[in-house]
Amino acid sequence: MQFHHLMRLNSVSVNLTGLMFSVLFSVSAQAAADKPAAPADKTLQTVNTVCAACHGADGNSAITLNPKLAGQHPEYLVKQLAEFKSGKRANAVMTGMAAMLSDAEMKDVATYFANQKLTLGVAKTNGAGSLGEKIYRGGIAATNVPACAACHGPAGAGLPKQFPRLAGQHADYTLAQMRTFRTGERANAPMMMAISTKMTDAEMAAVADYIQGLR
Repeated sequence: MQFHHLMRLNSVSVNLTGLMFSVLFSVSAQAAADKPAAPADKTLQTVNTVCAACHGADGNSAITLNPKLAGQHPEYLVKQLAEFKSGKRANAVMTGMAAMLSDAEMKDVATYFANQKLTLGVAKTNGAGSLGEKIYRGGIAATNVPACAACHGPAGAGLPKQFPRLAGQHADYTLAQMRTFRTGERANAPMMMAISTKMTDAEMAAVADYIQGLR
């Protein structure tokens, strides 16, 4: 009798231990589910819900009037987002999007896109020896337009904190931005505003096409 009594006690003990482990596992699982998203997960969520529709999840926009963000300097991206948010750079869509982001989120999103691989493009007609190349590398002496390469680099890599990367950017986007610099609609880069007023539409289109194929 004593032996069977001990066996029953041991069985109860094992069952209680199993129940405790089950409860602890359930609590741990629920705690993990309730845990706030890690920074990387939160950044991906922001990219997918705020940025991807226009710029692509990897920063290589399929819509040519929207800029490619992949491989861009994070400092430049943060600056543009902050200026969209403040209204210094006018764009109804981007002002609304940037208003949703904190300073920290801007930095996280900028870092994310900076680390994505840029998909390079191809110039339609402005390759070697073209008008676009001549303007990019040598400027336009007759109207005192400086070479684009002087600020953005011979390969279009730009300079962090000062000048954006241009290589591979959509020609349609680059041309549109040059036109808004000229009209003053985009007024957050005085140097580009001054340069664009000295250029014709044909010159802008040529250099924008050359930049699209630059690498």
